[in-house]
Amino acid sequence: MSSSSPPDISPAEASRNFLVVCVSLTFCFVVYSMLIVAVPVYGLQLGASPVALGAILSSQYLLPLLLAIPLGGVVTRYGGRATLMAGAALLVAGLLSVHFWYGYAGLVLGQLLIGLAHLQMVLSAQTIISNLGTGPQLEKYFGWYATWLSGGQVIGPLLAGAIMDNSDGVGPVFLVMAGFALLAGITGLMLTGQARERLAVKRKQVGFRAQWGLMRANRGVQVSVLVTVLGMFALGVYGSYLPVYLESLALTPVVIGVLVSLRAGVSMLVRPFMARIIAAAGGREPTVLLSLGALAAGIGLLGISEQILWLGLLAVVVGVGSGLTQPLSMVILAESVDREKRSGALGMRLMANRAIHFLAPLMFGLVLEIGGFALAFGVSGLGIAVFVIVMKRMMGQPRAK
Repeated sequence: MSSSSPPDISPAEASRNFLVVCVSLTFCFVVYSMLIVAVPVYGLQLGASPVALGAILSSQYLLPLLLAIPLGGVVTRYGGRATLMAGAALLVAGLLSVHFWYGYAGLVLGQLLIGLAHLQMVLSAQTIISNLGTGPQLEKYFGWYATWLSGGQVIGPLLAGAIMDNSDGVGPVFLVMAGFALLAGITGLMLTGQARERLAVKRKQVGFRAQWGLMRANRGVQVSVLVTVLGMFALGVYGSYLPVYLESLALTPVVIGVLVSLRAGVSMLVRPFMARIIAAAGGREPTVLLSLGALAAGIGLLGISEQILWLGLLAVVVGVGSGLTQPLSMVILAESVDREKRSGALGMRLMANRAIHFLAPLMFGLVLEIGGFALAFGVSGLGIAVFVIVMKRMMGQPRAK
């Protein structure tokens, strides 16, 4: 895998920009994870049926599916700092529309704006970080970046639950989220140097046709997208249906909360050590196969035992696999394309990410309805394992020059 060399950046500037991006996106992910709790509660408060609630929840992924690749070109042309701050402003607007425009119209409009804003902020952040270094240094950057975001995802639901527990319905929770989004934008003001740079690119370099060309010809892009798709499929299945499965086993809410949080905690703990794990495993490709193998085993074996210790062990296995797949995917892609094409390629990766995040629960639900949890988890794990074999063969093929 090869790419153009990163621009000359002093260690002080790289460290500063990295810290600013991590703080800004942590605020963003606090908001994003608070929405997981607040939006369903608000929808039920409006009297939404299960079908209507599902449509409301899915609406957040509609614009990212359509606009991820064009937004990559926007980030390249206007720079990571400007687009990150614009995304934060859009996030504030979406949250305020939900708070002040009571009803379905305000909620759906807010979901659409929030989904687009979150995509733009994530794409800007990943582009900035991908230009800070190469090799093990880039692995460390993306590992720690994912760790910061995991921290935001742990804080968000707890904060949302506490606010709603002490107010009538959702109360001021969307105003609090708007405050965090504002902090994310203000933090972005401190980005300097490379994060402000704009590149003049033509549409043919960053558009849909260009990304399809990368997918067809670039092995690193193929591996990156496949890794993120498989990783997000596993997380979509695990996050959507594990609580339902555990409840069917008559486990207490406390035990369910612990088992669900265990996966997230393990993912957060393993990410700072990603560079060392890659070195110990003998490179990125073996690490990719091991992490996806862990996801296949962890998901596939979930439905065969009701023992808490066994379920806890599998949560750890899934946590290790999911902790490595997403930052690995970003590193592989960042070093596989030239700098002027990087934002568009990251946008394509995020588009695939959002698509599978939307489809995974639906696909799992169909199998679940046919054969129960044991079959559904088993088929999901087997499907991941099959693609791991495909990826191993793909990596073994000689790369085109």
